[in-house]
Amino acid sequence: MIEKPIDFGKVLVIYGGNSNEREVSLNSGKAVLEALKSKGIDAYGWDPKDKPFYKLIENNFDRAWIALHGKGGEDGSIQGALEFLGIPYTGSNILASSTAMNKIISKKIFQNHDIPTPDYRIIHTKRDALEAMEYLGLPMVVKPISEGSSLGMSIISDVRDLEEAVNMALKYSDTAMAEECIVGDELTVTILNGNALPSIRIKTPRIFYDFRAKYKSIETQYICPGTDDIDSEKLYADLALKAFDALGCSGWGRIDFMRHASDLPKVLEVNTIPGMTEKSLVPMAAKKAGIDFPELCWQILETSIDI
Repeated sequence: MIEKPIDFGKVLVIYGGNSNEREVSLNSGKAVLEALKSKGIDAYGWDPKDKPFYKLIENNFDRAWIALHGKGGEDGSIQGALEFLGIPYTGSNILASSTAMNKIISKKIFQNHDIPTPDYRIIHTKRDALEAMEYLGLPMVVKPISEGSSLGMSIISDVRDLEEAVNMALKYSDTAMAEECIVGDELTVTILNGNALPSIRIKTPRIFYDFRAKYKSIETQYICPGTDDIDSEKLYADLALKAFDALGCSGWGRIDFMRHASDLPKVLEVNTIPGMTEKSLVPMAAKKAGIDFPELCWQILETSIDI
């Protein structure tokens, strides 16, 4: 779409922030900033935690590459601020970002669009969790409704672990979610400019693909493509695009799945600003598709053109 770096104008890469995913966001943003500069783009970094917001107005940026993960970045907040300032940005708009960030609202939309997703119950108290356990059975997943990187998430197999799991999930907000636990393959599919990239299957020796497995462990394995045949790959691609579109998302993102045996894959969630670190899934899928990291960052920046 864009052939010359100068056509992007002056680009702001936003990363860091104040969310629980700050460390990951800093790594993502710095990697993106370096990649854009390597492509000759006039790019600058900005951490909202360290630099006041009014500085954006003074510097006349033409567009923004959002690498903020979690609250403040993926929930529509920074998108709203940028729209107020008239600065185009990468990825999904305000409404789609806030919708995808809320796992309960996403679930309702998936169900309304006949998109397979694990069954769930809303939790406010330990009593709610006990009722959810009676309905869903054990093992059961307990997690916050608006956090990424598996923060605050637990898989419980014993009722004695329920209270601790609920307390941890409710630490992030007054609402959490209990979800059907699917034992099987965990896969993810990246969407880039309307196309699904090769799937990735994740294997970890840990109980599930938690924060440590994602960013610390050297034992986590990634198989790309994550399926064994063309038909299965198409199934995941089609479901990923359907879920992405159902939430009104645009530009780029990543859809996570669980699949038990021969059942249909079930959509866990849509990530509107996935990680872009050296261990992140989107760059892996892009590499398999023949897109190196700087070109990937360029193509994501192109998603800001039509806003």
